[in-house]
Amino acid sequence: MGGLKKINELRPGDREVNVTASIDSISEPRTVNLRAGGTAQVADAIISDETGNIKLSLWDDQIRGVQQGDMISIENGYTQSFRGENSLSIGRYGRLKKL
Repeated sequence: MGGLKKINELRPGDREVNVTASIDSISEPRTVNLRAGGTAQVADAIISDETGNIKLSLWDDQIRGVQQGDMISIENGYTQSFRGENSLSIGRYGRLKKL
């Protein structure tokens, strides 16, 4: 496992990302079609620490588990670049915890 990182240290393609941040905002959830079939709810959160902010994708139960202003920790997340914007995802093997 990687150590705790600051948001300004995250680069596209990072794996095993561990960060602690606060939730600045959460978008309205939208329904997306999954490649495997079926649908899921996804919402975009903006999270920040003292070094910067990044977009975080929240899925299904994660959306209901947190709200604006919460402090969270993410373990084993990963980053990706979409249309030139770096974003953080929790993925199947990651964990989101409310602090």
